[in-house]
Amino acid sequence: MFILNSRSPQLSPNTKICPKYVFAVSIAVMSVDLGSEWMKMAIVKPGVPMEIVLNKESRRKTPTAVCLKENERLFGDSALGMSVKNPKTVYLHLQSLLGKKHDNLQVALYQKRFPEHQLQEDPVRGTVYFKYSEEMQYTAEELLGMVLNYSCGLAQDFAEQPIKDAVITVPAFFNQAERRAVLQAARLAGLKVLQLINDNTAVALNYGVFRRKDIDNTAKNVMFYDMGSGSTTATIVTYQTVKTKESGTQPQLQIRGVGFDRGLGGFEMDLRLRDHLAKLFNEQKKSKKDVRENHRAMAKLLKEAQRLKTVLSANVDFMAQVEGLMDDIDFKSKVTRAEFENLCADLFERVPQPVKDALSAAEMTMNEIEQVILVGGATRVPKVQEVLLKAVEKEELGKNINADEAAAMGAVYQAAALSKAFKVKPFLVRDAAVFPIQVDFTRETEEEGIKSVKHNKRILFDRMAPYPQRKVITFNRYNTDFAFDINYGDLSFLTKEDISIFGSLNLTTVRLSGVDGSFLKHADAESKGIKAHFNMDESGVLLLDRVSSCCTFLLPSSCQSRSYSRLKLLCLIGDVEDEEEVPPESGTESQDKDNKEEAEKEKQEESEKNAAEEKTQKTEEEEAGSKTETKTVKKRRSFSFSWISPFGDPSLTVFLCRLQDLTDRDVAKQEREKTLNSLEAFIFETQDKLYQEEFQLVVSEEEKDQISAKLREASEWMDEDGYTATTKQLREKLSKLKSLSKDMFFRVEERRKWPDHLAALESMLNTSTFFLRSAKMIPVDDQIFTDVELNLLEKVINETTTWKNETVAEQEKRSPQERPVLLSKDIESKLALLDREVNYLLNKAKFAKPKAKAKAKNGTSSDKSNGTSEEKTIPPTEEDPPAKSEAPPTAEDAAQTETDDQTPPTEEATTTGQAAKPAANDAGEL
Repeated sequence: MFILNSRSPQLSPNTKICPKYVFAVSIAVMSVDLGSEWMKMAIVKPGVPMEIVLNKESRRKTPTAVCLKENERLFGDSALGMSVKNPKTVYLHLQSLLGKKHDNLQVALYQKRFPEHQLQEDPVRGTVYFKYSEEMQYTAEELLGMVLNYSCGLAQDFAEQPIKDAVITVPAFFNQAERRAVLQAARLAGLKVLQLINDNTAVALNYGVFRRKDIDNTAKNVMFYDMGSGSTTATIVTYQTVKTKESGTQPQLQIRGVGFDRGLGGFEMDLRLRDHLAKLFNEQKKSKKDVRENHRAMAKLLKEAQRLKTVLSANVDFMAQVEGLMDDIDFKSKVTRAEFENLCADLFERVPQPVKDALSAAEMTMNEIEQVILVGGATRVPKVQEVLLKAVEKEELGKNINADEAAAMGAVYQAAALSKAFKVKPFLVRDAAVFPIQVDFTRETEEEGIKSVKHNKRILFDRMAPYPQRKVITFNRYNTDFAFDINYGDLSFLTKEDISIFGSLNLTTVRLSGVDGSFLKHADAESKGIKAHFNMDESGVLLLDRVSSCCTFLLPSSCQSRSYSRLKLLCLIGDVEDEEEVPPESGTESQDKDNKEEAEKEKQEESEKNAAEEKTQKTEEEEAGSKTETKTVKKRRSFSFSWISPFGDPSLTVFLCRLQDLTDRDVAKQEREKTLNSLEAFIFETQDKLYQEEFQLVVSEEEKDQISAKLREASEWMDEDGYTATTKQLREKLSKLKSLSKDMFFRVEERRKWPDHLAALESMLNTSTFFLRSAKMIPVDDQIFTDVELNLLEKVINETTTWKNETVAEQEKRSPQERPVLLSKDIESKLALLDREVNYLLNKAKFAKPKAKAKAKNGTSSDKSNGTSEEKTIPPTEEDPPAKSEAPPTAEDAAQTETDDQTPPTEEATTTGQAAKPAANDAGEL
């Protein structure tokens, strides 16, 4: 596990993580900005703070597409390229099908846009699946799981280490079923989802992280307008610093309002341009067939329409053209920006509505918004900017953020914050639930002998309620088994079309059993109600944690004088965080004021011992007559969405096995392609090298003819059978060719290494000889090397010199076509031996302590060269001439006679140490 120590530097956009904090195996985290048409990945790893992942084509974004053929699976740009050849095998825009039943309008719209696909209803779950054949049937979650698995593979290749932890972006308007579908797809992909983060929140986080210094205690409201391929979202975010108990004053972003349009995006513009081009082609009457009935032709027109939309954003007109559109007929026609704007006029009219909805949800006006920032690729359309600028009544629109990568970068920052491997600068995020959720239940009442059923509701989460958050609802008047529904609340702010796409308004029905048995078991106790504990986690997914029944018992009078007279016994399951209590139900039908959530929070005790210690003297005096004991019994209830069943264990196992089988086939296919490419490359490269000068020098005519014949034979085999051969056959063929030509390659490689290796050996011999000569000249009183050490170095120098001279001479006598006797590995071993001996002596000199100098008889201290005690000079003898300079000997001096070698040694070699008698210099010249 990758861990940073407690003093780890905080991660900022411009701060790199130092590898010195790695104690074990490094672990990176990733983010996936999962768009309807494109996906962007980003990673954080040691040494890389935040970086966008490049795919195999070195592009920063990858199409969210998968192509499934009988024996092949393609992703990204490869899959998108296949869509114009065989559109039936390519699956795009899968987001719109997640969590949708077969009768949903969104499913019908998808079928209209992609008529080549056959959508069937799942008899168990009621959702849809793609039917390509009887053997190939896949759900939207499976296909999205394949895409996520591919994105993980790209991130791992880019990070050069395994990655499993990820933060995935989803649209802010995704409901509970859609979010659970994304989590299911990630599970099938083998990813551990740290969090599902709303894409607008990720953009806001990225914006705030890079402007941390500009955030203070004054609230600043910013609107992000995001028009992507499939949808449009307007988000109002408040930036402000707040004080926290854990980390002091830190910046915070809070989502205040969200408005959206599920169908307004760049893809709808592409479709309208495609249909316009199809109309123009039919009007040219070059073919009697209707181009709209040809799926391949329409796929080609869609690709051209996407290019055309991009070009028209910068030009007033452009010539659209498609070669071989249908029946080998080319298509060419001029399209103007005015025509494009007329085609999408109703779409541009919908541009301001998300802004109005966001302002309404936040209860703000545009005067309170400081800046409107554009996000998403479709905002580059000039007409969109023109209409939006008029709607927001601002002087200009903000373009100071990367419209394509902001969400991915914000999500990966959150991934690093959630991971235990990194320490980041805190940036608090308060997201908001777009859709309200409530609990509905009925209760029988009796008034004046007349029984009636009362319908009650409790607002669990209001619209724009912050999350993560826990809530508790108490049912006080039930003593038998009962049920309650968890539904979406008031959705009147949605259009009729949005509600029809939304799906069922019922999340689930919770049925509680064993209630009457629990009360009969404790008939002498006073009921304190049944509590349902809800939790909306960081991903915006609602969970029912547990249901507990509470009752109060009277203790016997004999226990009243004891210290535990007011003992609270709490049987808790797990740790409990602060939870907000929803107001208790009233005897009459719920009114609007009863649906407001109170700000009271219920503290839960952790253990029986802690609860007993909470009693105070005051409570003992007030309740001296009737001491009570409170016992909380909790039972965990399973919580699942009844209208869309999640994959059960058997189905999940089948899906995982099927995906693993596809992955294994992909790996085998990639391995075969790699081996095939290696064989082809080896054949062509070797055939070319046989005619290069350095290869012709080392190969005989007979050997050359033999290798050429085998290469020619392999090339012919490749043309006939190679492209259908198995991986094993390809490997065997490559292995035989390498074995046949390895001697030739060995001789060439050795001759290439000789110059550098011999030069390095010669330099090492000169350096070693110079060091040995200098070491021998150290005075006896200051000598730190023993005779054995110096003699050993001298022996190694002499042996190496002899070996080099003899081996080089022997090699010169041999033919270049024979196996060389001068081998690079032998030279490397000689170099290593010399280096080891010299380094040993150098290290000894480095750590040797200077020997204490005896005082002279005249009471004066000995002379010190250059004012230091470690540098010593050798006084010249009567027989030796005085030294000409104080400089250490050079390499040229090493070749002089013994008389000329009496210059002072270097500082490192003359360090005072153990006294030894210097040995004579027997090395001589090289």
